[in-house]
Amino acid sequence: MRHLSKQYVRWDDLDAIGHVNNAKYLTYAQEARFAMLGIFNMVIGRAEVDFKAPINEGNSYVDIAIWVDSIGTSSFTLKYEISNDGKLLARVKTVQVTVTEDTLSSKPLTDSQRQILHTYLETE
Repeated sequence: MRHLSKQYVRWDDLDAIGHVNNAKYLTYAQEARFAMLGIFNMVIGRAEVDFKAPINEGNSYVDIAIWVDSIGTSSFTLKYEISNDGKLLARVKTVQVTVTEDTLSSKPLTDSQRQILHTYLETE
């Protein structure tokens, strides 16, 4: 199952040449991830973005589909598709590592975290 989210494209997300700055795509992914998972104590270990088409308009929304690609001991991989009106704009992949609150060192996923992740697990 995929989690579906809409993210707002602000006018100030556009750069000097009139398209959304590349870093904003990761912000959209982050906001969609939070909508899907809420507060997981985690850090991002890796982030990749494949840009397919520019976003040239502010004051609009993009659609984000997000799902779990794999689950490890203390990490998991999410994939995202950012689109607008059915047109694919970007594919994003992030690896999250769950961490302790005090030292921010990695720790195994809890059973409840695994249960949430399995809800969205989609393997190819």
